[in-house]
Amino acid sequence: MLLLTAAAASAESAANFNPLQLFLDADLVVKAVIIGLIIASIWVWTIIVAFIMKMGKINKQTEKFERDFWKSNDIDGFHNDRGKSELPIARVFAAGVAEWRRSTNGKVIDRDGTRERLATAMDATIAAECDKLANRLNFLATTGSVAPFIGLFGTVWGIMRSFAAIAAEQNSSLAVVAPGIAEALFATAIGLFAAIPAVIAYNRFSHRLNQHEARLGRFADGFHGTLSRELEREA
Repeated sequence: MLLLTAAAASAESAANFNPLQLFLDADLVVKAVIIGLIIASIWVWTIIVAFIMKMGKINKQTEKFERDFWKSNDIDGFHNDRGKSELPIARVFAAGVAEWRRSTNGKVIDRDGTRERLATAMDATIAAECDKLANRLNFLATTGSVAPFIGLFGTVWGIMRSFAAIAAEQNSSLAVVAPGIAEALFATAIGLFAAIPAVIAYNRFSHRLNQHEARLGRFADGFHGTLSRELEREA
């Protein structure tokens, strides 16, 4: 009978250790840590979803832009139609056209200098566009690096609270130390919950950005070759 009573009490105690109850029972410091980590986690997932949708849209539009560009025989006409687009590849194209017009506007054309300036203008635009796309990814890297340590701070604080409870009640039984330890472990779990997807997403998105940068670079090289041939025809 005593064993059944103890088992029932243990089951009831375990049922009380749900996330909400752990949060409500935590002290102010641990609550602040948990709230901060939850907010960070929400923002991480917001960035993840927004980046996936944005890159998916950009990749589709970039593919269409490239396909239409290489089918077109009129660079000026294509620039008038598509050169003002906010698409990264369109900005690279517009930078190349703008530098081409500036460099070939005079009576004497410096062909080698024009080629160098075209490459510089488009490379600089590629770098700027990729920096814009990667702007919010810094938060993922920061969260992935810092969140576990913030959770660890909550863990240390909870353990300190458990030791304080032991000292106050002069009792080292599990019933005394369990609440503080549970709060501590919960803070660690929330820290990992925020950090793990942030690290995975940052690595994956960095790879996708590198692929997109390489794609823009290939387009710039091809466009640079086209304009170089135009220079040779004007020789």
